[in-house]
Amino acid sequence: MNRRSASPPPSHLSRREFLETSAAVGLTALAGPRWLLADDVPTTGPVPPAMTIGRWTGTGDAPRTIASQLTERVIVELGGMSRFVKRGEVVWVKPNIGWNRRPEYAANTHPDVVATLVRLCLEAGAKKVKVGDYTCNEAKASYENSGVAPAARKAGAEIVFIDTDRFRKMKIGGERLKDHPVYPEMVECDLLINVPVCKHHGSTTVSLAMKNYMGCVDDRGTFHQDLPTTVADITRFFKPRLSVLDATRALVRHGPTGGDLKDVRTLNCVAASVDIVALDAFGSELLDNKPEDIETVTMGARYGLGTIDYRSLRPKELSLS
Repeated sequence: MNRRSASPPPSHLSRREFLETSAAVGLTALAGPRWLLADDVPTTGPVPPAMTIGRWTGTGDAPRTIASQLTERVIVELGGMSRFVKRGEVVWVKPNIGWNRRPEYAANTHPDVVATLVRLCLEAGAKKVKVGDYTCNEAKASYENSGVAPAARKAGAEIVFIDTDRFRKMKIGGERLKDHPVYPEMVECDLLINVPVCKHHGSTTVSLAMKNYMGCVDDRGTFHQDLPTTVADITRFFKPRLSVLDATRALVRHGPTGGDLKDVRTLNCVAASVDIVALDAFGSELLDNKPEDIETVTMGARYGLGTIDYRSLRPKELSLS
């Protein structure tokens, strides 16, 4: 495939403007760490890591606040939220809240991970932080029973229920997705933080950060005709800057819906990265898979969205006890 690369966006363009310009001309820009906005990389001082991994390593039960503690630490060690969020910007925090399940079933992102990211964005100066997902089960029940909406609302987020009439067909310029209906507010925000839960999936073996973008689009039946390629297409369209993996507990079987606590493994881990492929490779290993056996991960690497060898990034590993 003849794939055109693109230079980073000019400094006068916002993420929103660059995405809209890219879509208008059919640009298939390289994403991930090679697409980071200039402001994401400090011009002075030490260069922050591309990936951070936080784990609870204490004895006995982890504290109830461990999800929040781990989330804050991995963001701080990645360079802080101010690396990604500037004063006055609008941020969309995109968790997985597709299912009407309580948090302990690990079908959705942990509410404390989401709430902590909301708080950090607001502390960094965000004008507004929106939280929402295009759910599979009934939206209100999924938002509330997952615990995500109450926790995010308390942290100061605007909770957004997806209005299906607002999806707009946009030029994707992918191998399979030439154009596709996308939720406009998720494109128009200054930063979209991708926050999946770490879980098994019956169709793709794993459901992690790249696949989490399916909660930004309509007509998902098209994706199931070729999940690896369409997931890579939509990931490249969104040009990821920050992804955070909730592996506080993982759904290791019968995903994506789960429903049996026997299928849940407590890991007490949160990871963050500017490289979405590396993050998905790490998550694949947490679910007892080799990253090179996961088609969405290998396709993301082939697209130039990041590296499958996450260890080559020398991730900073953190232990809380």
